[in-house]
Amino acid sequence: MNPTELLLINNILIYIAIIIGIINIGLLTGLTHFYKESYKEIASKFTIGLLYFSIILLIGNILVILFLFLSLIMGIEINEFSGTLVYTALVLINLSQLIAFAILFKITWE
Repeated sequence: MNPTELLLINNILIYIAIIIGIINIGLLTGLTHFYKESYKEIASKFTIGLLYFSIILLIGNILVILFLFLSLIMGIEINEFSGTLVYTALVLINLSQLIAFAILFKITWE
């Protein structure tokens, strides 16, 4: 592959990671709200643990999305094949988190 093709593939992977990350942020925001409301009613250590857990994951996902946005805006990219591997791994990590958060969200909502 030539550098132009790698750049296009890497940009596509970054956009996919951002989209999945935004969905993750939405799910985590919903979970955080639910755990906060539950803590107001129950005030148990387990509920506060879930609240802290969701807040930390939310902050982490926001930071990753901000970094990806900044890297796109500033033109900071890895234009080699190793960059494609890194961005592919990031997409797969975000996708696995999406599945886990969706399951947790569905179980929590019920």
